[in-house]
Amino acid sequence: MIGFLKKGRSAQAAKRAVGLIASFVHVDAAVDAIRALRAKGYRNLVVYTPFPNHEIEEALDHGVSPVRLFTLLGGLTGCTAGFAMTIWMSYDWPLVVGGKPIASIPPYVVIGFELTILMGALSTVAAVALFSVLMGRRGTPYDPRFSDDMIGVFVPTSADQVAPIEQLLRSAGAAEVRHESA
Repeated sequence: MIGFLKKGRSAQAAKRAVGLIASFVHVDAAVDAIRALRAKGYRNLVVYTPFPNHEIEEALDHGVSPVRLFTLLGGLTGCTAGFAMTIWMSYDWPLVVGGKPIASIPPYVVIGFELTILMGALSTVAAVALFSVLMGRRGTPYDPRFSDDMIGVFVPTSADQVAPIEQLLRSAGAAEVRHESA
């Protein structure tokens, strides 16, 4: 089993989640287990997969990530700032060349585009960091095999619910079911 302690932290300081962790070899078995658990009312499942899988995402039925809203707002802010900054600077320091208008939009498209990309990317990184801290899953058990060839499903549960959940996971096709305690 993998240790979850970071360097310098004591065993008492690390809070571990209590529940069952099941290892699955086949995607279909993991999807069946997830659907059965969700049908019984378990919503706080943590699933580890070595590769993206749409069947598992569908079974988990997670909502759309709010990060994309941050990306949109950052991109719109960057585009607005790019055009506003260049037009403002043109009127602040006007250079009349050959009778052309002082604030012509086509030359500023490049600046607006570049700031759209920059602000969109920076706000995406900030949103991912923010939501990682807010919705982090610290203390949930993990096995390195979940990054290689197996699918892991962690079900946080109390001691009195362990037996029926373990039976459900084994009947769904779990290769291994382990108890994780504090």
